[in-house]
Amino acid sequence: METELATWHFAVAGILFVVLGTLAHVIRAVFNVFPDKLSDTPAVNVLVSSDYSWGDYLIGTEFDYAGYYRLDSLKNLRNSVSYWLIAGFGLMLFSAEAAQLIAYGIEAGIAGFVDLFWQRIEDLKA
Repeated sequence: METELATWHFAVAGILFVVLGTLAHVIRAVFNVFPDKLSDTPAVNVLVSSDYSWGDYLIGTEFDYAGYYRLDSLKNLRNSVSYWLIAGFGLMLFSAEAAQLIAYGIEAGIAGFVDLFWQRIEDLKA
């Protein structure tokens, strides 16, 4: 693995982290079977609910009237994307091995898409 880390790797990784944060937001909102917020008391919610945490209380995560995580909340989306960006860039900045692995994955993915594109062009010619 002889990939050299460049600035464009961070830009592409940032785009991937935004996509993953958006996906995490949608998954939490859509596939949540039980409500996160069961009462108006944060201590009770933290103890009883498996998906509600003190972080949700401190940052002001928005829930609907039944206690479910709101899909249509831009604040929830912003928080999810921010978490993924901070965690992803933090990982890349503090771990050289992880940054190299992410850069290698980005380059391998781009090379795979380019190869697939040229294969499809050859298939159209035949």
